[in-house]
Amino acid sequence: MEAEVIEAELVLPTYLSFKRVQMYEKYPKGQSRGRHWKHLKQILQAENYRNYPPDEPNYVNIESPPSMHPCKRLCDMTGYEAPYYDPRTNLRYANAEVFKLVRSLPSEYVQRYLALRNAAVVLK
Repeated sequence: MEAEVIEAELVLPTYLSFKRVQMYEKYPKGQSRGRHWKHLKQILQAENYRNYPPDEPNYVNIESPPSMHPCKRLCDMTGYEAPYYDPRTNLRYANAEVFKLVRSLPSEYVQRYLALRNAAVVLK
């Protein structure tokens, strides 16, 4: 017996959600494959910064308003973040080892460290 052939129109979608999308389908030839990063020169050419007022901050000038965030308190000796400060010398320190060093410093060195931070105070 011969198998009967039944003609039916079977319509399949071009994209099945359970299959992975191939790269050539997702990005045809000539399209970029992801986010396109612009270099500073391209940004400057795209935007006409010469028409901006000179006091407005942008990529060309460095002038910008002061930060709204408080500045980080750094250790005067090591440069790490300093959660503590010595009330006797007003120097900031990061840990107990640095605190021993701060307490052993002569007053002229303490004044120099404070002058570096623009917090120089005459100590008695």
